[in-house]
Amino acid sequence: MIEERREKQIKRFQDLRAYQLAFECAMEIFEITKKFPQDEKYSLTDQIRRSSRSVCSNLAEVWRKRKYIAMFVNKITDCMGESAETQVWLEFALKCKYINSKIYEELNARYEYIFAMLSVMEKKADRFCK
Repeated sequence: MIEERREKQIKRFQDLRAYQLAFECAMEIFEITKKFPQDEKYSLTDQIRRSSRSVCSNLAEVWRKRKYIAMFVNKITDCMGESAETQVWLEFALKCKYINSKIYEELNARYEYIFAMLSVMEKKADRFCK
C-alpha cells in the first residue's frame, strides 16, 4: 500500500518555509552585526539588517495580498530583490573582514535557497493565490 504524502497546509505566512528560513537568517545577521564596528552603525549594519528583515516583512505582506496573482508576483519579486541585496551586504561584510568566509558562504547559500523557493512561488503563483 502506497501512502500519500500530504503537504502541511499553509494557513499563515509563518507556515511558509521561505519565511521561516528568511527569519532565521535575519536573526543570525542581527546577532552577527552586533560585533560590527560602531562607525558602520548607520551604514552597513543598518542596511544588512533592513534588507534581511525586509524579506520576511514582504513575505508577510504577499501572503495577505494573494487575492490577486499580479500583486502576489510583484511582492515576491520584491522579496527576491531584498534577498539579493542582503547577499551584496554580506559580501561587503566579508571584504571588510567583519565576517569570515565560512559565515559568508553559509549565509549566502541560504539566501540562494530562499531565492530558489521564492522563484518557485513566483512561477506557481496560482497555487498560492485565492
